[in-house]
Amino acid sequence: MIDLRNFTLAELQDFVADMGQPEFRAKQIYNWIYRGVKSFREMKNLPEAFLNELEKKCSPGTLTLEKRQMSKEDGTQKFLFVLEDGHKVESVFMKYKYGNSVCISSQAGCRMGCKFCASGLLGLARNLTAGELVSQVMDIENITGERVSRVVVMGTGEPFDNYENLSKFLSIMNDSNGRNMGMRNFTVSTCGLVPEIEKFAKDFPQVNLAISLHAVSDDIRSEIMPVNNRYNISELMAQAKKYTEITHRRVTFEFALIKGINDDEDTVKALEKLVSGMLCHINLIPLNEVSENGLKTAGRSRGLEICGYLERHGIPCTVRRQLGADISGACGQLRLDS
Repeated sequence: MIDLRNFTLAELQDFVADMGQPEFRAKQIYNWIYRGVKSFREMKNLPEAFLNELEKKCSPGTLTLEKRQMSKEDGTQKFLFVLEDGHKVESVFMKYKYGNSVCISSQAGCRMGCKFCASGLLGLARNLTAGELVSQVMDIENITGERVSRVVVMGTGEPFDNYENLSKFLSIMNDSNGRNMGMRNFTVSTCGLVPEIEKFAKDFPQVNLAISLHAVSDDIRSEIMPVNNRYNISELMAQAKKYTEITHRRVTFEFALIKGINDDEDTVKALEKLVSGMLCHINLIPLNEVSENGLKTAGRSRGLEICGYLERHGIPCTVRRQLGADISGACGQLRLDS
């Protein structure tokens, strides 16, 4: 089936023209799709013959919900979606004071191999299409009956390893004829693909960028994040600084606190020195443990101590809330399920 959520408005106009329909039909369909309809029969202003043809060839979204879990601790919800080819991905719905956020996956699996993360345990199956990214947001809204105000692309996969579909997803969601979500309501996370960071700064200067740093020496970062063998810390930090110069916006550095690896005083002081003077924010993440890797969390109390030190030295810092940990829905716990 042809996933209509995978089309930009311009692409949909070409598609309906090929079906012998006037161009305005595309805008009608687009409006219906981004009002969250799941059936062509809900598109009341389309002619019967056209509806019949759409039903034979197309789908307004191709994900199937297999499992929904809700945290007993904080109300976070995790969704297991089945893709059309049978692969599965997880997405997470989180409630905050400022509104609802959804964390979506960009790939089925991941090939980056970060040791602390469950997402890459089985490797990469495939990239998700733009429509599959869109559907994670739209289907969760449909299932929960609640509006999503922010989207973070931090689930399974490395978003910049799927740059073309990520870009298309952002453009579709931002389109005023469709979902009309402002670019500043998106955050994209990367493990540090340096060329794509520069491209992203130019293509999407209003979208928030989070860089997974997690270490201050190349030896340790290469050990826990193989990407560092391609783009070392010096290259990464130079590109991060360039990002802030291009966009005039701060970059967030994510730092998962792993007991005995990156939570010691020398590391904290080196981190403060590394980012000093940069337009940035440090997001400390008490490691969400994954049984397969044997790594242990430094704990929230240690995170608060480190955060206090950094703030006293002029570095904006927060300690991330561990939402959804009891349903393995927290950062680093999502995985490929196939």
